[in-house]
Amino acid sequence: MSSAARPLVIAAAFAVSLVVGLLIMFWAMGGVSKVAQPAAIGGPFQLTDQTGKAVTDKDLKGKPTLIFFGYTHCPDVCPTSLFEISEVLRAMGKDADKVNAVFISVDPERDTPATMKDYLSSFDPHLEGLSGDPAETAKVITSYRVYAKKVPTKDGDYTMDHTALIYLMDRDGRFVSPFNLKRTPEEAAADLKRYL
Repeated sequence: MSSAARPLVIAAAFAVSLVVGLLIMFWAMGGVSKVAQPAAIGGPFQLTDQTGKAVTDKDLKGKPTLIFFGYTHCPDVCPTSLFEISEVLRAMGKDADKVNAVFISVDPERDTPATMKDYLSSFDPHLEGLSGDPAETAKVITSYRVYAKKVPTKDGDYTMDHTALIYLMDRDGRFVSPFNLKRTPEEAAADLKRYL
């Protein structure tokens, strides 16, 4: 073997042994089955809408769904987010009928169906308000990985700290991504139409 070919043979042998070693290690660790899967977001629930009708996760399937968790006594984030969702629905025109837009309460003590109906009257009529008893609310909050915490105020009342994210779920009820409202309603509507 010539002295010029020797480094090439050594490098090739090293590369082959590295590849074989990595394949053996990958196989020994269980292959692809051991790779962490993304966390599931969403799941079965049964809540009540603002008209008093029972609504489950199955009722939302068949259409892409925007879901926002909040509460009716929220001073700023909730009304702003619901207004922005309303503007996206307006920009969608007739296609807004092909989308679910859902506001789920994190405050089961105060957000009754009647309270939700009154509160949502200020926003797009496509918005559906869902609430439930504390156990149902806790279940849906957990399955969507929402942070919600009751915070007492000095006057004896309380406020709610909560996740302020709009969830985009596909037509099969699977989480797609957080839905960005920090753009024009027309841009957001065009993005949402891709999931129809």
